[in-house]
Amino acid sequence: MHTPHTNPTTTPNRGRVLLTVEEAAQQLSIGRTTMYALIKAGHITTVRIGHLRRVPADALTTYVQQLTNTQHTAA
Repeated sequence: MHTPHTNPTTTPNRGRVLLTVEEAAQQLSIGRTTMYALIKAGHITTVRIGHLRRVPADALTTYVQQLTNTQHTAA
């Protein structure tokens, strides 16, 4: 039985440790500009590999958890 090959660029965060800023924005269902603003404000951690900026998949989970905690305690 043949299993279809999945392209990691079309299925971001499926087994990947690092995402492009655009892929990370897609994962959060926000725009690229908003993602860059969150990065600049220090809300989402990034790493640099050479000239490339990448978002660790764990950083998205951490950010969402912080939002959840903040909004839960404010309610």
